[in-house]
Amino acid sequence: MNRSKGERGSASIEVAMGVPAIALFLALVILGGRIALAQQAVQAAAADAARTASLARTQADARSQAQHAANRVLANQGVHCTPATITIDTSQFTRPPGTPAVVAASITCRLTATDLGLPGPTSFTVTAHQTSSIDTYRGR
Repeated sequence: MNRSKGERGSASIEVAMGVPAIALFLALVILGGRIALAQQAVQAAAADAARTASLARTQADARSQAQHAANRVLANQGVHCTPATITIDTSQFTRPPGTPAVVAASITCRLTATDLGLPGPTSFTVTAHQTSSIDTYRGR
């Protein structure tokens, strides 16, 4: 290839301009993947917490076991919330046997992405809400 004198170094300039754009695009793809994985993990933690709470015999046990279950799922999935807010609604435990009742679990998780070096906001919040039925005919 024979380039004219006016085109010397143009490939270097094109690469120098293109690399930051490609790096930004890759960082955004990684961020999108992290958000999707975090959403799935938080949803799984809420589902496990609600199910665990619905199997407990008392309100206190339900809250304690559900908190533990949610934290375990988040830890197993490698999701590090700063902080995680786990709310377990066991108010329907007081309903008499034979009456339908549910337990609800809500988890809000704030995650940071400062390691990606993206401009703009470096944290995002993921929230999940899940309910689970309490066995209608068991003692509460």
